[in-house]
Parts: sequence; C-alpha cells; structure tokens
Amino acid sequence: MKTSINLKPTLAFLGDLERNNNKAWFDKNRARYEEARGRYEDFIQALIVEIGAFENLTGVTPKDCIFRINRDIRFSKDKSPYKTHMAAAIAPGGRKSSHLGYYLHVGPRNQSMLGGGVHMPEPDQLAKWREAVDRDAARLKKILGNKDFIRYYGALEGERLKTAPKGFPPEHPEIGLLRLKQFAAMHALTDKVVLSPDVVTNAVKAFKALKPFLDYLNSIL
Repeated sequence: MKTSINLKPTLAFLGDLERNNNKAWFDKNRARYEEARGRYEDFIQALIVEIGAFENLTGVTPKDCIFRINRDIRFSKDKSPYKTHMAAAIAPGGRKSSHLGYYLHVGPRNQSMLGGGVHMPEPDQLAKWREAVDRDAARLKKILGNKDFIRYYGALEGERLKTAPKGFPPEHPEIGLLRLKQFAAMHALTDKVVLSPDVVTNAVKAFKALKPFLDYLNSIL
C-alpha cells in the first residue's frame, strides 16, 4: 500500500499557529491554512479508502470526518480561537456518528496521535461497560491481550476510580477494568512517522489492530 501524502505543510502551519493563535494572523495566512487542510483531507481520504477494506464507510467523505479548527471558547478560560491540531473521526456516518470509529489528529512537535474508544462516557455507558465486564470479561481480555493491540496501544488509558464502583466489591477479579472512568486506546505518532511516506500504511495497521476493541464497545454500548 503506497499513497503519496505530504503533511509537511500541515505540521508547519500548525506549528506557526501555536505561536500566533489569533484571528489577525490566521486571516493573513488563510492560504497556508487552506493548503494545510487540503493535505490533511488527502490523508483522511486515503485512510477512508484503506479502512473501507474492513469497515463499512460507503459514502463517507473527509468533510464528514474532519473537525472544525475553531475552538469553542464560550466556557473556557483559554480564549485562543483555534485548535493547534487537525483532527478527524473516521466512522460510518462520519464524526457525528453514534458508531464509535477511528480517531486521528495531527499536531506539531510530536503531538500527533491515533486511537479510539470513549474519552468521556455518559453514566449509562459506564453502567453498560461495568455490566459487561462483570458478566463476562473473557472476550474483552482476549482483545486487550492480542499481540497487535499491545504492540500499538499497550493497555487501556484513562482515569480510574480510587475505589471500587458502587455495587461492586473491592475484591472483584476484574476490579482494574471496573474502576475505569474512561476506556480509550491511544497510540502516539512522532513527526517523523507523520512525515514518512508510509504514514497511511502505518496508521491503517494500527487501526486494524484497534477494530476488535471498537467492535466490542459498539456491541455493548
């Protein structure tokens, strides 16, 4: 799998945006932004094509998947108007889908990453996760123990309760999984990897290793 993707203008623009996060600078450099976003769209399009070999992405376009670069500053102390990364969620239906998909963002200074899961689960999602773990954790543990999953993601990341969740004993055999307040798998990407000619190939391999975990979450949530 060889796809010609050049994200150097994207990282360069985002690096400069980090140092000049204001509307006047952004407007002055809008042409650079359009090129940076165009390169990122090319990247996401290539990923949609390749992920489509193992996930139904019929009709999905990069614009369906890519998040706006503008920040929502209404309730934030940080009034910087723009995100300093470009992000996308690739899933059936795009970023607004209720179907959990493949997340990827590109940022300067080795701040890129990919992964998937639930970063801020709703109370009912937490309850369903704990019910599934309590009922039978064997399928989940097999997925998390797969060598390809471990190679790319290690272990699940996320905040944990300090004690057992309500209704579960501290000595529960799966207390580690039950204490999770988030269930997400993340894989960091260096600038060198992002700028590699194999960036699409490498990202797709990581996403393919993530698919069983996402299938599990979609089935229980």
